[in-house]
Amino acid sequence: MFLELLAVIFAGIAGAGVMLLITRFVALPRWLVPIGAGAAMLAATISSEYGWYGRTVNGLPEGVLVAQTAPSKAPWRPWTYVFPMTDRFIAVDTRRTQANLETPQLYITDLYFFGRWQPLTQVEIMIDCANKRRADPARDDGADPVWRTVGADDPIVQTVCEAL
Repeated sequence: MFLELLAVIFAGIAGAGVMLLITRFVALPRWLVPIGAGAAMLAATISSEYGWYGRTVNGLPEGVLVAQTAPSKAPWRPWTYVFPMTDRFIAVDTRRTQANLETPQLYITDLYFFGRWQPLTQVEIMIDCANKRRADPARDDGADPVWRTVGADDPIVQTVCEAL
């Protein structure tokens, strides 16, 4: 986050410098200098926000697959209504997927919940590929997992079952 703040500050300085050079050689008003700085800072921020998903996915290790993305729209970012921005996604760690020894169609795997400016969350989940359902994480009190029938088009079930 600190490096992104520095990048935005340097973009503002660069934008002001470019506008200062332009106003020096072209007959333009000098009040365009802070507008150029602000536009450069806004462009750097937007670029950083939209680039987060791609940078994060490219940094995932081999075998960690994106199962679901969550594009977002916000009124304070009106351009996201035209071009939605992905600021969270769920990834499945297929490297750690294990078959249940007693019931072969059941698999246990790890889900990772990524969010922009949020800490990474890891959850262990059970998938039943034969019946196209998944179990919500069980509590640590020894209770049985809560199964939900989600169908074959569920992105998490689909990602785990196709990766096997």
